[in-house]
Amino acid sequence: MLWLSNLQGRGRHDSWMADDIDCPLECDYPSAYPTAMYYHIRNLKHVPYVPSHIKYVYLQHNQITGIQEGVFDNATDLVWVVLFNNKLSSDKIGNNVFKKLKNLDRLYLNHNELTRISTCLSHSLEGMVNLTNLQLQTNEIENVSGNFKGLKSLSRLDLRKNKLKLPEKLHQLYLEFNDRECFMRLAHNKLTDKGLPANVFNISTLVELDLSHNKLERIPTVSKRLENLYLQVNRIKEFTLSRFCSSIDMTNLSLLRMLRLDANEINAKDIPPEAAYCLRHVLGWVYDLSTYMH
Repeated sequence: MLWLSNLQGRGRHDSWMADDIDCPLECDYPSAYPTAMYYHIRNLKHVPYVPSHIKYVYLQHNQITGIQEGVFDNATDLVWVVLFNNKLSSDKIGNNVFKKLKNLDRLYLNHNELTRISTCLSHSLEGMVNLTNLQLQTNEIENVSGNFKGLKSLSRLDLRKNKLKLPEKLHQLYLEFNDRECFMRLAHNKLTDKGLPANVFNISTLVELDLSHNKLERIPTVSKRLENLYLQVNRIKEFTLSRFCSSIDMTNLSLLRMLRLDANEINAKDIPPEAAYCLRHVLGWVYDLSTYMH
């Protein structure tokens, strides 16, 4: 009797502002979570109306192809917008759909049909100083040429399983960060060394970098503050210690704890003895991995 519980639930929230329209019949509106709306698995083709008191809206597992202009303008207190597993396309997202969501903390656009981070979407994300988590994995994104200026709180950017070739603009994005620890996940793309800026991943606030399942032939230069580096299933042919430490001595230690190099084209003899100084926290792990290297 879902329809009855919905109707009964409407009477419990008369204290909300009078201009709020209650949850449509196709959504779940749990009385225990009065600021959340659940539209998942409803075969929706578009984003429905969102009342102003809502903070969490769940629209995953639908057939939504676009986000129309103004759809969230009334719900400026939104903290989470969940839109994964839909059919969103880049050219059907309005220029300013997220513009007024200054409190948005998490945005899930993963598992859709996005082909690019368009100028429109980038413009819409400008000024979202509280956004910490942006999920874009498993789309068809080939470039990130849009402007992400102003995302000063972003700490998790997931772009796994796309078609990225050169992440030059990602460096510009992460330069916006101050002292916030951040995580960058770019696994299962088409990244190569060709044209890759020398220090694109040498970011002091970056603590986790996932470049696995790409086409890299060299280890990229990373900050000595990086803690987790995933490079498995690439085409890496050499182990260059200077990519981790600018000088080899006991005062210049890397904080790296996790280093995945399996399924590449190097082996144990390619790892120099000096690695004991720079990579002292992961050295044993690296050698364990070498048994799985080609």
